Amino acid sequence: MASSQTFNRKPDGGYLFAHFIGEQEDGEQIYFALSKDGLNWEDLNGNKPILYSTLGERGVRDPYLIRGAHGDKFYMIATDLCIYHRGGWTATEPTVTGSRSIVIWESSDLANWSEPWMAEVAAVESGCAWAPEAIYNEEEDNYLVFWASSRDAVDGNGRGMHVYYSLTRDFRTFTDAEIYITTGERSAILDTTIIKVGSTYYRASCAKGQIIIESSKRLLGEWKNVSTLESLGFGLTSRDVEGPAFYKFNGIDQWGLIVDQFAIEGGYLPLITTDIGDSTGASWRRLTNEDYCFGQLKKRHGSILPLTQSEFELMAAKWGARK
Repeated sequence: MASSQTFNRKPDGGYLFAHFIGEQEDGEQIYFALSKDGLNWEDLNGNKPILYSTLGERGVRDPYLIRGAHGDKFYMIATDLCIYHRGGWTATEPTVTGSRSIVIWESSDLANWSEPWMAEVAAVESGCAWAPEAIYNEEEDNYLVFWASSRDAVDGNGRGMHVYYSLTRDFRTFTDAEIYITTGERSAILDTTIIKVGSTYYRASCAKGQIIIESSKRLLGEWKNVSTLESLGFGLTSRDVEGPAFYKFNGIDQWGLIVDQFAIEGGYLPLITTDIGDSTGASWRRLTNEDYCFGQLKKRHGSILPLTQSEFELMAAKWGARK
C-alpha cells in the first residue's frame, strides 16, 4: 500500500503548496500555490484564502496536505490557532492556553472541499496542539498523526514541548495521544516532518538549537541521528530557520527540504538533495535566489504535494493559475 508520499497514480504534473501567510486579518487561513517544477510558484485565487476555518480560534496555521493511501481522498489538517484574534503573541500564552484540537478538511479531488471539523487529539494535560502532520502507517493500514504539545514538568517547575502521536483510519476517530519524540521535560521539540524514501523513513525536527534529521525503518521503531543543517555545511540552526517540510520531486531521485527563514523574515528557502541519508553534505545544495520564486505572498509553515497532470490542470482551472 502507498505511503503519504507514494501514490497509486504517479505524480507527473506539478505541485500544490498549502500554507498560511502570517498574523493578519485572513492571514491565518489556508492559501494554495501551484508550481510546475517545485521551485517557482504562482499564488492561486487572487492571493486570497481558499479554505477558511470559523471553528475554534477562527483561524488555522501550519496546514499539512496528505493524499489518502487508497487513492480516493485527500485530507488537510492544521493547527487551530489564530494569533491575530488573540491580539498578538504577547497578549496570551498560546502554548499554555492553546487549543488541544486540530482542524480537518476532506476532498476527493483537491478542488472541492468539505466543511471543516475539529478533532481533539492532544492529552488533557497539554497546553496546545501545534503543526500537525500525518503519514500512512503501512504496518497497520492507518495514519500516524503527530504534532507538538506543551506539558508541565513533573515537578511543576518549567514546561517543555514534546511531539505526540495518534493513529486514525478516517481522521475522525483517533487513538489516545502518546509521546512520539521528547528531548527532555523542559526542552522543546516541534515542527517535525516525515517522508518515506524506499524502505526508510526520514524526519526533520526543530530541537536542541538545530534542525535535526533522523532515519528509521519503522514509523514507531528506533530512530537514529543522520545530520543537522549545520553539520551539512549550511550554517543554519533553529535560531535561523523553522517549519521544515520534505517533498519529492516528480520523476527524479531528488528531494526538497524547505525551511522558513523566520529570523530574517526571508520566507522559504529550498534545500535540495539526492540522498536525505547523506551525512556528509556532498549530495545537498542550497539554491540561490535566482533558482526559485515562492510567488507574491510570503508563505509560512505549510506543505507541498506532488500532483498528476490532470490534478494540476483541475487546480489551475478552478483557482485561476496560468497553465
